[in-house]
Amino acid sequence: MIDIHFGPQVCGDLTSASSREWLVPDGLGGYAMGTVGGLRTRRYHGLLVVPGETPASRQVGLVSLDPTVTLPSGARVRLGAHEWSSGDVDPRGFELLERFDLVDGLPRWRWRIGGVVIERELAMLPGRSCVAVVHRLVAGGPVRLELSAACTWRDAHGERRADGPTPQVEAVADGAVVEGAYRLAGPGWAPEGQWWLGVHHREEAVRGLHPDEDVWYAGRFAGELERPGDTVSVRAWAGRLDEEPPPAAEIVATARRRNRQVVAAAKPADEVDATLALAADAFVVRPGGAAVDVVAGYPWFGAWSRDTMISYEGLFLCTRRAAEGRELLRAYAATLSEGMLANTADTGRVEYNTVDGTLWFLHAVSRHVTVTGDTDLGDELLPALRTVVDAHVAGTRYGIAVDPADGLLTQGAPGAALTWMDARVYGVPVTPRTGKPVEVNALWINGLAGLAELTELAGQDAAELWRRHAQATASFRDRYPAPTGWLHDVLDAPAPAYPLGGAALHDDDALRPNQLLAWSLPFAPLEPDEPTLRRIATGLLTPLGPRSLAPDSPEFVARHRGGPAERDGGYHQGTVWPWLLGPYVDAARRGKMSVDDALIGIESHLTEYGLGSVSETADGVAPHSATGCPFQAWSVAELLRVRRKGQ
Repeated sequence: MIDIHFGPQVCGDLTSASSREWLVPDGLGGYAMGTVGGLRTRRYHGLLVVPGETPASRQVGLVSLDPTVTLPSGARVRLGAHEWSSGDVDPRGFELLERFDLVDGLPRWRWRIGGVVIERELAMLPGRSCVAVVHRLVAGGPVRLELSAACTWRDAHGERRADGPTPQVEAVADGAVVEGAYRLAGPGWAPEGQWWLGVHHREEAVRGLHPDEDVWYAGRFAGELERPGDTVSVRAWAGRLDEEPPPAAEIVATARRRNRQVVAAAKPADEVDATLALAADAFVVRPGGAAVDVVAGYPWFGAWSRDTMISYEGLFLCTRRAAEGRELLRAYAATLSEGMLANTADTGRVEYNTVDGTLWFLHAVSRHVTVTGDTDLGDELLPALRTVVDAHVAGTRYGIAVDPADGLLTQGAPGAALTWMDARVYGVPVTPRTGKPVEVNALWINGLAGLAELTELAGQDAAELWRRHAQATASFRDRYPAPTGWLHDVLDAPAPAYPLGGAALHDDDALRPNQLLAWSLPFAPLEPDEPTLRRIATGLLTPLGPRSLAPDSPEFVARHRGGPAERDGGYHQGTVWPWLLGPYVDAARRGKMSVDDALIGIESHLTEYGLGSVSETADGVAPHSATGCPFQAWSVAELLRVRRKGQ
């Protein structure tokens, strides 16, 4: 894997150290997460974040373990880091960090206090909501180490305040149980019990959300580090509280060994491939230890079928996890209703609200069978896949239907945003894209051809599917090219002066990246077109991926910043989306264009934001600062896929 480490100039600088985040997943949808410098900058940061019934319904438990070292002289040195609502940062333990490393995906900190050197390692026990934190004396000593446990128990999307109920902490052997939900265990436990008021999360302030919370100082662990090699370790776990996990050092060793096995199984071609293979592993989870699923992004997303299916080839096929992928595809097929795939349960209920998620599912099944030769799965799912086509031809939810006049797929309903550009501001879609979106019809044509192939592999007649494919392809080639020199983004859209369903229609020629799928998909409707692709690249391409809208558009939003309304308003109006590098690279390769330099920026990004991973979004203007989730499934998956495809 790529060598990710930082020295004192990054670790000791508050801005640099707090803008780089690490993630250690538990394989269930929970995680430990924080920054290089140890400062919690998000409400989502914590050492034990526990998944609920769905990956998105997480609870923050153990907030931090703040080390304090007592030197032989009697001096006490605090190594933690907190920012307060007053604006103070205290303590400032990051200023004593001489090194931070990400080793096999696990973070390691190294503090130097004169001749005393202490390292901290952190790992989660794979498949269990359990974190281990190991402190080791590397040089100097003897010293005494105390670890102050700051705790809470709250929804990861919110905060807890001192004016509410006091957390219930019950003393047990070697530690305590907090709120009956998770247990702390380590040496020399001494209960305390007081609120730390006004802990500030600077990233939440930037996002326009409430930035402050109060946390409960439950108590402290303590132990002696007399000679190099001595350790003081703490474990925290949820779930089966009476089932004690392995020793902390064993947890670290187990996690490290598993991560190496994940990378080796993927057979990476180089160190970037290896890093991406491990990054991909973070998103493949088994909530509750049950069926396999995909977390769309950390720290706030759960499972979304569109994201899952776009990510499928990169997460499962490129990492040689086809057996798990097969399980996932079968489970998702069972959610089909009226020809539509369930999109998400993050909102607390199962929703069917995408026009493209189901079409990406057709693509994922087709790619699975093509890459693996698993025709048995194709045969098994074929009846369900045929219902998708039948329902779209007949018409299904939200006005999704095939237009018999041209064979293209149309969609739209009042208040609905059904494509991947689905942001809303105060309930109103920013980019409703009502009509015939270009990528939806590229996916429809691709899906028809993929399903026709599966039908023929099953020994059945696919003539009707090929007929529909030919009609839609001909219409696509005739109608989507625009006088501007690229493709229309939406055909037959309601004219701006008319409400949905009004009398006038128009074709939207805004320069957006959605058209890339018209050249990138396996059964793309268009032949390679280098002049058009170069125009698209000139208007949209950045080092971290294509913009969602060209900068010369009146609606262009340069920076993905501000409160929820501002951010959602700019989400698809110029913000960069790294996942779109996948379609761009595929299209460019089909057009015999060089893409050698197209991935340099995104590969360098692996050490800039979410360490070893790829962000959800970035600003549309230089320096294209990363935004959104630091760890995003489809961003990682598409980068991994196109790198593998080009090797």
